[in-house]
Amino acid sequence: MKRQKRDVYARAFKRGYMAGVSGKSKDSCPAEQAELRQEWLNGWREGRTDNWEGMTGVSGIHKMSNVTA
Repeated sequence: MKRQKRDVYARAFKRGYMAGVSGKSKDSCPAEQAELRQEWLNGWREGRTDNWEGMTGVSGIHKMSNVTA
């Protein structure tokens, strides 16, 4: 049975979100391609917003399940 690859854009968004929630700089984006970089930055922005609003730790668990799905 073959395994399907995850969507690279969704994965870039998720990794950007995780970086944003953990407080990392947007300069730490590893993506080289413009489309992937944009998705990573979109995730990073959403993650930073959630971090600023206090959606970290236990209060952010419900948000994480939506991002990882």
